[in-house]
Amino acid sequence: MSTHGPSLLVIDDESGILQTLRILLRKSGFEVRTAQGGKAGLEAIKAEPPDIVLTDVRMPHVGGLDILQATRDQDPETPVILMTAQASLQTAIQAVNDGAFYYIQKPFSNDDMVAICRRASETRQLRAENRELKTEIRRRDKSVAIKPLGKARCFVNVLEMAEQVAPTDATVLLQGESGTGKEVMARYIHALSERSEGPFLSINCGALPESLLESELFGHVKGSFTGAVKDKDGLFTAARGGTFLLDEIGETVPATQVKLLRVLQEREVLPVGGTEPIPVDVRVIAATNRNLDEEIRRGRFRSDLFYRLNVIALHLPPLRERPEDIPLLAEAFLKRIAEARGQEVCHLSQDALDAIMVFDWPGNVRELENALERAAILSRGTQITPEALPESVTARKSHSLVDDRPMDNPTLDVIEHSYIMWVLQAEGGNKTRTAEVLGIDPSTLYRKLARYHGDAE
Repeated sequence: MSTHGPSLLVIDDESGILQTLRILLRKSGFEVRTAQGGKAGLEAIKAEPPDIVLTDVRMPHVGGLDILQATRDQDPETPVILMTAQASLQTAIQAVNDGAFYYIQKPFSNDDMVAICRRASETRQLRAENRELKTEIRRRDKSVAIKPLGKARCFVNVLEMAEQVAPTDATVLLQGESGTGKEVMARYIHALSERSEGPFLSINCGALPESLLESELFGHVKGSFTGAVKDKDGLFTAARGGTFLLDEIGETVPATQVKLLRVLQEREVLPVGGTEPIPVDVRVIAATNRNLDEEIRRGRFRSDLFYRLNVIALHLPPLRERPEDIPLLAEAFLKRIAEARGQEVCHLSQDALDAIMVFDWPGNVRELENALERAAILSRGTQITPEALPESVTARKSHSLVDDRPMDNPTLDVIEHSYIMWVLQAEGGNKTRTAEVLGIDPSTLYRKLARYHGDAE
């Protein structure tokens, strides 16, 4: 809707009617355009879609019902008011069945015409508000369902940035180690975007050979290579109106990078073996676990493609930098695993929790989920003990308060233990706050608590 008033297009083959309605409706607050004849009306609708269409029914060549159909094809929400001097019940019924907002007979009173147009404007506005509300509700439902879990400040900062850029169409580059949840973050951005009703497609660029990857990305035409028995749309085309995740984009070869650059610059793809480019309408999110700056220096990644991808850069922290999120993630994973298996939710024993808090998780969130799934399968009953966890997770190391090296003096060990427990109790069991008071990283605190078996909730 225009900020200066609803835009209204009047279509009639009589210039006198057009002039009269232009004056009347402008005085009533509408932005009025006119088109003399049905053909001119169709052109005006395509050139600048109005908020409301007011059209005569009987016109040479292109009639009011044709205008109604063309308007609804372009935007079903646009109210169309039909007017005629030769009203018939059959025509009125057809018009209403075809989606006309109102059917008015000439001659009409000025007050009636203004009232009908205002009602049409209010109806359009209500429809728009209702559509926006439904979209927002769906978006919120989706975001709650897939919102990445985490309360660590380093992770929350990334999450807030993702939420800020999601409603835009800006290209996003997700960086971080394998298993940090880059695809989960990409799906979250899609769910919060204006494209949430469109498809979300992804491809692992490192999982396919170059020739097959290009066919999957851009499509191909029949006969372009052995086995191409028919035309095929690529994923860029299939993702029209939605989001396309290029996972592990750092694995692509320079030849493919050139073609990806073209897509981002020209917003079109050229199928393998084709000569006619195809327009694309898709939001691109790229992800990689490689250091692309280093790849550029080594000549393995094009700097111009990097700049196109790096509009918004989000770096997902590894799990070892957000240890306070481990219990939260573990609880969520165990609940999901139980639901998938149709069994009762398993819970970690204190020793098992200590073990997963100490471990560095080189495979990050993905490794944690896999380890817990294994443990849930191997556990008898609903309590997971350290024995059910992978051996790599349960191999503990001792660390000192100052420099994380083994301590030789048992007296200092006892003092350290007592002091940590005293601060923990003073802080009401808040481990993050306790670590701040002690001046150590939360991960160091968790290792020490695990070593002493004194982690009090």
